[in-house]
Amino acid sequence: MAQQAQSPSDFEGRPLVFRNATVISVDPTIGTLVGADVLVVDQLISAVGQRLIVPDGTLEIDASGGVLMPGMIDTHRHMYQTAMRGFGADWTLTDYFYFYYVNHGSKFRPQDVYAGNLLAAIESVDSGVTTTLDWSHGLQTTDHADAALDALERVPARFVFSYGNLAGAPQDWSTDPAFKAFVNRRLGHTTDMLSFGMSFDVPGDPEFPERAAFEVARELGVPISTHSGAWGATGDAGILLMAEHGFLTDQVTHVHVGSLSPDSYHRIAASGASASLATESEQNAGQGYPPSFRLREYGIPISLSIDTSVWWSADMFSAMRSTLNADRAREHLIAHEKKETVTSNILRADDVIRFATAGGARAIHQDESLGRITVGRKADLVLIKNDASPTMFPILNPEGHVVFQAGKGDIHTVVINGKVLKYDGKLLLHDLVAEAQAAIAETVDYLESAVGAADWEASRHPSKVEVPITINPYQWTEFSESEAGRIS
Repeated sequence: MAQQAQSPSDFEGRPLVFRNATVISVDPTIGTLVGADVLVVDQLISAVGQRLIVPDGTLEIDASGGVLMPGMIDTHRHMYQTAMRGFGADWTLTDYFYFYYVNHGSKFRPQDVYAGNLLAAIESVDSGVTTTLDWSHGLQTTDHADAALDALERVPARFVFSYGNLAGAPQDWSTDPAFKAFVNRRLGHTTDMLSFGMSFDVPGDPEFPERAAFEVARELGVPISTHSGAWGATGDAGILLMAEHGFLTDQVTHVHVGSLSPDSYHRIAASGASASLATESEQNAGQGYPPSFRLREYGIPISLSIDTSVWWSADMFSAMRSTLNADRAREHLIAHEKKETVTSNILRADDVIRFATAGGARAIHQDESLGRITVGRKADLVLIKNDASPTMFPILNPEGHVVFQAGKGDIHTVVINGKVLKYDGKLLLHDLVAEAQAAIAETVDYLESAVGAADWEASRHPSKVEVPITINPYQWTEFSESEAGRIS
């Protein structure tokens, strides 16, 4: 006999069943079910179907009028930058490079990285993102890395801690004994709740100095995430170097991939690697037109990501919506140039939901355990249900409703690894929220003081400051692919 949940403490240590949900399983053998139940026992999905018989003592959540889907997976986010949420709303990529890579990014202390990571981790849970890859390139020292990891470990969600350092050359920090000591000290016992990777870019220097960092990743047995095809920063030369030296493999995830040649797309496809699209970023910052159409053409698997909330919200609903919009806008534009009319959209709502779930699981190498509502998979689930909102009924096209109608304010319940972290629209992380607010307030005060009030205000309004065009944002190398003439 199942029991209705009355309070958050009711969930502790008991099976859980969602009753009468519209279930978007993202499992092609199951499809989308109406009026279905999903049973969670311990950390796993135990059963999916109608009118399930459940163990005695099971807690029941009434999911009628709601949509139950797999937890969303963000495959590329600079979490520490959440400390400056919304600051760069009017930035270009050049403005971003100027602030973080060239000028003020070095002012972040370990406690500032901690504050940003903690807030971002809490926000991920609140917005239905059950797994986040922290593209943590603010780690100027291992003290910064300890702080970033400390924050992630405070929140009982799923993370990939992908170590990076925008202030240093990958071949230097990855071979530094301090980095090796950090790995041995902090990441010797990673789990499926916290795994490890490395993040760095390959600007295209023919000498391929990044080889050493690739070798370290291979020795550690960890995946790599890299910004590939980011206009003016990384391009075809980097892809070719990775391929020629044997490092263009399925262990590399390529972020943005908007400014590459057909040869590079062919090589990435042949390697079996995934791509991470941060469509709002590509649309606003200028890495290249969001290339979902290109990736489909070459058969490269797609995942979605936020990039940074210094510009945008950490909202995968927006990521799905903007990806669908960008793809369709281009499709119409190309048709109109030919004096034709699109009569059937190629990219569909269920595709971008798959990108945000199963596609993410593949990109982070957990495609056998996450990303689908399937018996035996990890119980990372999001219930979208808001009886008080007129936008949540009627639900006539579940996938279309999730992408174009729902938002993070409609998230009723979030389950990660079988544990309820949000219920009835309320986060069950109250103490952490208060801690994050206090830490962020101190960080913002410090950063404004360290940057200087005048520069702080000018940087927030880039039209009022002369920002040098940063062809090469990587201060640790004099090489620039653009200046070498390899991007035309």
